[in-house]
Amino acid sequence: MALPAIRGLLFDKDGTLIDYQASWAPTNLKAGQLAAQGDLELAARLLTVAGVDPVTGYATSDGLLASGNTEDLAEAWAEAGSPFGAAELTERLDTLFCSVVVAAVPVCDLAALFASLSGRGLALGIASSDSEAAVAATAERFGLEPHLAFLCGYDSGHGAKPGRGMVDGFCRATGLPTEAVAVIGDSTHDMHMAAAAGAGYRIAVLTGAGSAETLRPLSHLLLPSIATLEQALFG
Repeated sequence: MALPAIRGLLFDKDGTLIDYQASWAPTNLKAGQLAAQGDLELAARLLTVAGVDPVTGYATSDGLLASGNTEDLAEAWAEAGSPFGAAELTERLDTLFCSVVVAAVPVCDLAALFASLSGRGLALGIASSDSEAAVAATAERFGLEPHLAFLCGYDSGHGAKPGRGMVDGFCRATGLPTEAVAVIGDSTHDMHMAAAAGAGYRIAVLTGAGSAETLRPLSHLLLPSIATLEQALFG
């Protein structure tokens, strides 16, 4: 595929713009404790269900806390013994996840990268399994808003990953055909979403919970991080 055909870039958030383990390991532990209402034994059990090491907070590739959305996580934890119902837990977790944006660790100078990519005439967007409020707060914190044509979360009405809806939403917002869009993400959910939508290019990065072994077969391009994205695309 000819790279000049790409006219839009749709980024995942956590693990792609944000260093997943550096940013989310402490938050994962807080989420488990919140869902367990302080019961440490239950918290450890819930975190294990979500694919998280209950000691370090590190997430495994494609576990619920790395790749799922809050509703899926809350439902799984309610079934696994959380004292909260799924609806209340979803609300409490989304509030927690939105509050920790201030501690997020970016993988590079995001504002500079987005300004440069936008300056090349590319339409830019963010599609996350986090809430739309958390995505918007992240964009505001790192100065990305002026460069974004689109942003969405699991609760924005486009469906959830790995379904194609978020890519379709980006295309509706920008007027681009799916084959003109590159999806950049750190999980197999991102790559499957891109493939389901017929995105022209699938770019995987290793700043999340995914591994080279799981991501290389699903992507056209595998990068250490988006810090090298512009060079990889344009030389």
